[in-house]
Amino acid sequence: MTGVRYGEPAGRWVLLATAVGSGMAFIDSTVVNIALPQIGSDFGADAASLQWTVNGYTLPLAALILLGGSLGDRFGRRRIFVVGVAWFAAASLLCGIAPNVQALIAARALQGIGGALLTPGSLAILQSSFDAESRSRAIGAWSGLGGIAGATGPFIGGWIVEQASWRFVFLINLPLALVVIAVALRHVPESSNPGATRTIDVAGAVTGALGLAGLTYGFTAWPERGAGDPVVVGALAVGVAALVGFVAGERRSRHPMVPLEVFRSRAFAATNAVTFIVYGAIGGVFFFLVITLQVVAGFSPLAAGLAPVPVTILMLLLSARAGALAERIGPRIPMSVGPLVCAVGVVLLAGVGRGATYAADVLGGVVVFGLGLSLTVAPLTATALASVEDRHAGIASGVNNAVARAAGLMAVAILPLAAGVGSSLVDPTTLAPAQRTSMLICASLLAAGGLLALVTIPSSLAAVRPAEPPARPHAGPR
Repeated sequence: MTGVRYGEPAGRWVLLATAVGSGMAFIDSTVVNIALPQIGSDFGADAASLQWTVNGYTLPLAALILLGGSLGDRFGRRRIFVVGVAWFAAASLLCGIAPNVQALIAARALQGIGGALLTPGSLAILQSSFDAESRSRAIGAWSGLGGIAGATGPFIGGWIVEQASWRFVFLINLPLALVVIAVALRHVPESSNPGATRTIDVAGAVTGALGLAGLTYGFTAWPERGAGDPVVVGALAVGVAALVGFVAGERRSRHPMVPLEVFRSRAFAATNAVTFIVYGAIGGVFFFLVITLQVVAGFSPLAAGLAPVPVTILMLLLSARAGALAERIGPRIPMSVGPLVCAVGVVLLAGVGRGATYAADVLGGVVVFGLGLSLTVAPLTATALASVEDRHAGIASGVNNAVARAAGLMAVAILPLAAGVGSSLVDPTTLAPAQRTSMLICASLLAAGGLLALVTIPSSLAAVRPAEPPARPHAGPR
């Protein structure tokens, strides 16, 4: 396969479509937090309803993202990506015109389904569209452009909420989706796994989704209900049982949704293990930092949301270079050093407490953390995709995304318990010491992820790539 090249017009169009499309899903997973107070005021919603305004999106996204990757491999990655963007836009419209909080939660769940279709497709399109020499740089640029969404999302969202209405946080997705669909249909080449059957593994889709949803719901409900609550225990038990059934079913299925052969690649299995540890720590850091800055240090919600902006700016500036570096020297060193640098930054953030100022107590740790993250993300993602055949690119992307999101969700659910927060996240007396404990736990996880990468990740991307020839893209939808 020749593929498009990074820096050429064809490559820039592909990058634009995938970055903006996935950026919409990323922004809506974070910026809605800023709008929650106004949503609660407009609808008279209680705390549980507002929590489900967030979780209603996250649950189907985490539960169905594997299916989204599998559908792309079977029916065309561009086709499923475009369907996901259109679905996401339609659900955003329903969010923007929701007459009550129940309708908003239902529309957010539909958004999560759209996100599950488009998110793995964006990375799989990059993997199958760019030539081998350009993939790492393209993935790095995709990560950096995603950083723009992370940097501007809280600011734009806060401005929209203050100047207009929370409804426009969702409605702004409509024109963006139209641009993405137009660019994708005109400039993005179609690709798929030519050996994949059109038969959908229904049993695998159901058990995989039920397993991820059960674990996600159980860990999300754990802090509020307690570990011994029947709902929590039942959800976790269902999740574990369903995932065991999923693995057993995929082993026996003639047309599995997730071909378990991809895990025969030691590099793929190792990369996903590193992903779980590192992204769990990342999720915990961002969750605790934003809350602590508001509850303990007295920052405004918008100021707290903008505090991590240097991380996304650094990723924008450095991710493509980190991808190119991994292509040149191999992924082992960046994936080992990056998490260790992140750990140093997180240790610095452990000192954030009452009376903290941004310049003295936050900026240094955030910058160091951002440098480490910039060095980590692009090589990690490139290794996950490069370690399987191109025909499994959608599955590889879906698995890696699911692992990262599951790790973040579990960290947010478990870390408050491990750090000793108690029954409230808004009590500065208990949150201040818990903040320090949680940061040290996250720093330990990041250091463990870096050491795991050092001993398990191959020293070159050439050693990661399978020997089989990559799949050939075709001109149009199958």
